[in-house]
Amino acid sequence: MSEPFSAVEVIVRKRDGEKLSDAQIDWVVDAYTRGVVADEQMSALAMAILLNGMDRSEIARWTAAMIASGERMDFSGLSRPTTDKHSTGGVGDKITLPLAPLVAACGAAVPQLSGRGLGHSGGTLDKLESIPGWRASVSNQEMFAQLESVGCVVCAAGDELAPADKKLYALRDVTGTVEAIPLIASSIMSKKIAEGTGALVLDVKVGTGAFMKNAEHARQLAETMVALGTDAGVHTVALLTEMSTPLGLTAGNAMEVEESVEVLAGGGPVDVVELTLALAREMLAGAGITDVDPADRLADGSAMDRWKQMIRAQDGDPDAPLPVAKESQDVLAPSSGVLTRLDALAVGTAAWRLGAGRSRKEDPVQAGAGVRWHARPGDTVTAGQPLLTLLTDEPDRFERALAILDGAYDIEPDAAYTAGPIVLDRVEA
Repeated sequence: MSEPFSAVEVIVRKRDGEKLSDAQIDWVVDAYTRGVVADEQMSALAMAILLNGMDRSEIARWTAAMIASGERMDFSGLSRPTTDKHSTGGVGDKITLPLAPLVAACGAAVPQLSGRGLGHSGGTLDKLESIPGWRASVSNQEMFAQLESVGCVVCAAGDELAPADKKLYALRDVTGTVEAIPLIASSIMSKKIAEGTGALVLDVKVGTGAFMKNAEHARQLAETMVALGTDAGVHTVALLTEMSTPLGLTAGNAMEVEESVEVLAGGGPVDVVELTLALAREMLAGAGITDVDPADRLADGSAMDRWKQMIRAQDGDPDAPLPVAKESQDVLAPSSGVLTRLDALAVGTAAWRLGAGRSRKEDPVQAGAGVRWHARPGDTVTAGQPLLTLLTDEPDRFERALAILDGAYDIEPDAAYTAGPIVLDRVEA
C-alpha cells in the first residue's frame, strides 16, 4: 500500500513553522503507530513541534489521532455519572488515593487510570502495589463491574488505550522533547478522553517539584488541556496548585499509602486534606452532584469504607501491615528557628535515590523507601531535632540522598512565615 505522505515532508513543514493539515496529522500518528514512520523521524518532528509549537486546531487533531490509534471506553451504561482527576505530578502527591474513594462515597464513579513513577515524581500504581496482594491490572469488564459496585477503580491503562501515546511518550523521554506543551497536553488528554469519563479535573502543579516551574507555563498547559477536553465534550476544569513544598509529610510508596489512610480516617496533614477536598468538590460539580459535602464523607467513615472495598476488589488486603524499610537515618536541624523552605524537588530526588522511584521504566522500586519530614515551612524547630528521616533497604543509598538534601531547606531565627495558598488559580473554558 502506498502512503499518502512522506515523513520528511511533514517534518519539513513543521520545521519551517507551518501548520500541519488534518490529513498529515492523522497520517503521521497512525504511520508511527504502525512502524512506517521511524523513531528518528518522529524524534525530528517532536523537536520541530517543541521549537515551533502548534495551534489549537492542530493540537486538537493530534489528540484525536492519538485517541483513534486504540479503543475508546464507554461508561454510559453505569448508574452513576463518571468524573476523574489527573495530576501533572509532584512530590508527596498521594491525593488520588483518598480522593477516588471519597468521590465514590459522594455518589460518582471514578475510573482512575494511573501510571508508575519515573524520576523524582512518584507513581500512584507503585504506591498501591505496596499493599499486600493488590494488583494494578484490571480487565475492562472488571473495571465496569467495580465502578458499578464500589464506585471507584485505580488501575493501569490497558495496552489498547491510545497506543500511539505509549510509543511517543517513551520517545519524548529520550529525545529532550518532554517539555513540548502540545505533546504534553495531547498525551494526557488523549488517554483521559479515550478513558470515557464524563468530567475531568486537572491538577496542574507549579513550582520546584513540578514539571512546570513557573505559573505562566503551567497556565498555558492548563488552558490547552481544558480546551482539548471541552472540544471533545468532556466537562474539564483545571486547578493550578503549589508544588515548591512537598505535599503532606511523606514521599515514598508505603508511607504515602499510610498517610492517605490517615486522611480517610478523618486526620492526616492539613494540606493533603485541603487539596483532596478542593479537587473532590470540582469533580462532583463536574458530575452534577452538588448536594453532598465531601468533608462529611471523610468525617462519617463512608470514604474509608469505599477505600477498603476498592482495595479488596483488586485482591489487596487493606488491613495488612505495610512494608517498612530496613534502614533509617535522620537529618538533624543544624540550628533553631522557623523552617521557612523545604524544597520539593530535592525531597523527591532524595526519595528516588533511596529506592522509592526508578530511573528507567523497567527498574524495580522499594515499597518502604522514601523520606519523612517532621516539620513543614512555618513550624518552629530546635537545633539537633530530627528534621527529616531517610528510609531505604540499602544503606549505601544514604550518601547520594544526603548530598541532594544539602541546601534543600532554610531555618531562620524569629522569622515571620505566612504559608501561601495551595490552590493558586482555576482555569475553565
